[in-house]
Amino acid sequence: QVHFVESGGGLVQPGGSLRLSCAASGSDFSSYAMGWYRQAPGKQRELVARITSGGNTFYADSAKGRFTISRDNAKNTVYLQMNSLKPEDTAVYYCNGGLRILLVHEYTSWGQGTQVTVSS
Repeated sequence: QVHFVESGGGLVQPGGSLRLSCAASGSDFSSYAMGWYRQAPGKQRELVARITSGGNTFYADSAKGRFTISRDNAKNTVYLQMNSLKPEDTAVYYCNGGLRILLVHEYTSWGQGTQVTVSS
């Protein structure tokens, strides 16, 4: 069972930046497709960005041009650099992944997430 621990969230003003980190346990991390997800109050959890084992990336429309997902396989860590943050980016952010790319509702285990609040 692989575990993910998210960190880096906080309170930031609109237009600000944050970098989230997700540390993974296990020895197969370099083979994993990894994604960042978020869940705002009263809304369903949604995919924000994904990176494959080969480094190919995908972004939700809401993240394009502002967020960058990256990975450091030597550190078993995936990052989400978030720039030009907006109040609507406020949510709990989670990471998840594995050898197969799954839809968000197919994941059965999640970490504790990290809260991102964008407010003046």
